[in-house]
Amino acid sequence: MPPTATRFCGREVSQADLDLMREVVGQCGGLSRIELAATVCELLGWTRASGAVKARECRDLLAELEAKGVLKLPELRAGRPRGSRTQVPVTGRGEPGIELTGTVKDVEPISVERVTTEDERLLWRELVGRYHYLGHAVPYGAQLRYLVWAHKPERAVVGCVQLSSAAWRMAARDGWVGWTDAARARGLQRVVCNSRFLILPWVKVRNLASATLAAMARRVAEDWPQQYGVEPYLLETLVDTERFTGTCYRAAGWVELGSTTGRGRMDREHRREGLSPKTVFVYPLVREAAAKLREL
Repeated sequence: MPPTATRFCGREVSQADLDLMREVVGQCGGLSRIELAATVCELLGWTRASGAVKARECRDLLAELEAKGVLKLPELRAGRPRGSRTQVPVTGRGEPGIELTGTVKDVEPISVERVTTEDERLLWRELVGRYHYLGHAVPYGAQLRYLVWAHKPERAVVGCVQLSSAAWRMAARDGWVGWTDAARARGLQRVVCNSRFLILPWVKVRNLASATLAAMARRVAEDWPQQYGVEPYLLETLVDTERFTGTCYRAAGWVELGSTTGRGRMDREHRREGLSPKTVFVYPLVREAAAKLREL
């Protein structure tokens, strides 16, 4: 297809743009259409003045390209728009429990179990919505959620984890990898963001957080390829050091890279620079992760 055959929100779609869309659709078959569209928008920088991605318009463009035979999309399925706020349930099982203390050895084994049922989703949403300082929002792009369980003195939920698509651009991470813009566009799908991490406030167990992070790394290495058909090479996260020290990440072997500008994952026009910068941590899931990401 010639580069000028298609336009998106008033701009021409280049052949390079089309090639990237085909690659995303071909390699991320586990995503819904709106998730694919959000991922394409993040990679190409297609955002509104507010910084939000133009996912719905991009979804229509992908459908148009499918009709022209340029690519093949997954079957339509119902879903909630990514990034939207959802109502947080308030139930008895989300109320604070009896304080749990001691060390991680007192409550082992620790299991990080994927959220798969509606009941588990509601519980995860309630706990994160009520007790995580960022609250609950449907993430952009790919995502997996987990409940963290302790098994002594009895089996009980002690935390929540969310993994989702990586930030499009972070200078500290990109410098560590050694990425150009083109290389990042090819390799970003192999970076996974730990976008929510919660140990419930009544759980005061020493070393539990770092043990959970270690278990989470093992799970994502198995679960992400099963769900999305892509082997992840790197985990990343942002720590608000006005609230937290990041000690548990360091204890679990994560590498501190530096700070963000405070712009946020979707602020490409530098309107929020300097607001609440975060510390960037990464955790390689494979040997020579940076080199592998550069070579894609």
